[in-house]
Amino acid sequence: MNTDKPPHSYRLRHHRQHTPPFWQADRPYLHEHNISDARFRRLGYIMAFLAGAINAGGFFAFSRYTSHVTGSMSLLADVLYLQEWSVAIIATISVLCFVAGAAHSGWVILWTQQMRFRGSFGFSMWLEAVYLLIFGWFGIAAMEWDFGGSDFIMPSLALFLLCFIMGMHNTVITLLSGGAIRSTHMTGTATDLGIEISRALYYSKQHHPRLPHVRVNKPKMWLLSGLMLSFLLGGVVGAWGYHLVGHHFALPVSAVLLILGAGSVGYDVKVRLKWAFVNWYRRKQKKRKKQQPQQRKQKKQLLLQR
Repeated sequence: MNTDKPPHSYRLRHHRQHTPPFWQADRPYLHEHNISDARFRRLGYIMAFLAGAINAGGFFAFSRYTSHVTGSMSLLADVLYLQEWSVAIIATISVLCFVAGAAHSGWVILWTQQMRFRGSFGFSMWLEAVYLLIFGWFGIAAMEWDFGGSDFIMPSLALFLLCFIMGMHNTVITLLSGGAIRSTHMTGTATDLGIEISRALYYSKQHHPRLPHVRVNKPKMWLLSGLMLSFLLGGVVGAWGYHLVGHHFALPVSAVLLILGAGSVGYDVKVRLKWAFVNWYRRKQKKRKKQQPQQRKQKKQLLLQR
């Protein structure tokens, strides 16, 4: 009987390959394969970067952070006390639009999964990109065109649309990660990072006892730190881009979202075109088979007549 065991390094490497990431290993990626830890990190960083850019551009456009629902709720409470009803209405609609955007993105993802689309998250990104283009048009129309009395209406509509877009943006990565991370909610990200740091500091002392179900998650610490840094860099780029080209900065942001979702949406389009061609070919073959007996009869009748 062979009692030889593989070396410890081999067993450790083999174990790591089958250990799921810290978030959830069964969440679908934008393509047909399950997401890997590295691709998940890159996607999270890009989405946080875009969220920072959109949020910074929205601040310079409307003097308000469209992803900051907590700030909007605080503003609503303040203006209700001050009886500034017009601002209160805008703050209320802004929060409702964020909720509606999150619900819209979630519904789109669920519907596409029900229809057996593999790129449900990519399709939601494409919709977000389209809405960003519409937002850019709203901003350009409000800044350059004279509608006569629309100085208040057009910017408000653009603000509501951007809040809707931010709700969609946050929902994609939230559902993809199973609620582990959020691309626009840096308050929650900072809170999770602080919790992980407290665990690391607690276990840094050897005399502290080990607690059950509590461990230091260094990969999660690095991810959360990277998300905050990406959001910050995106904010700097968004502020620079808005001051450079104004609302036209929505074009490159939309292009990035289209590129992120292109692989998954393209895969679905390719599969459905293939099935449509196969079904068309099968119907054509069945039609030919049905026509063959009739053609034979016609040929026999012609021969008999001759």
